[in-house]
Amino acid sequence: MPNAKVLSEKQAIVAQLTEKIQNATAGVLVDYKGITVEEDTALRKECRENDVHYAVVKNTLLRFAFNNTGLSELDDLLNGTTSLALCSDPVAPARVMADYAKKLNGKFEIKGGFMDGKPVDLDTINSLASIPPLPILQAQVLGTMLAPITGLAVVLKQIAEKNGAPAEAAEEAPAAE
Repeated sequence: MPNAKVLSEKQAIVAQLTEKIQNATAGVLVDYKGITVEEDTALRKECRENDVHYAVVKNTLLRFAFNNTGLSELDDLLNGTTSLALCSDPVAPARVMADYAKKLNGKFEIKGGFMDGKPVDLDTINSLASIPPLPILQAQVLGTMLAPITGLAVVLKQIAEKNGAPAEAAEEAPAAE
């Protein structure tokens, strides 16, 4: 039986883990067995750049935290070496971990994860990982919105030039009412 001090420290860790899991929109469980210190340092740097909280966690403590948050279905994944990536962005932890798993090819393996308080399988995590980052998505939407306007401007310029007026003169001419 562990002494009271050790037990209270572990309970505090479980409480912190529970709070982090509840506040996170998504999380990914990873088996990190076999990665080097340099690879781990690079992964942690990439996680910081993407606002992903990454930590190596004892399976027993994580099991208690998952049970506290209603994610007990993930208990089966808690064997071997386990690390947890959490974030408020539902796509970021999946993308960072999947990219890293591809780079390390076998040394770093995604076990599973959760999103919005529900467990998700490996296929869902890989699907999330294939979604581009938010700034790229915003640029694509903006480009899609501007395309018709740009096309209209090009057509109007060509019509004005076809009618014999240079484009600059057509722009300066008052609109007929």
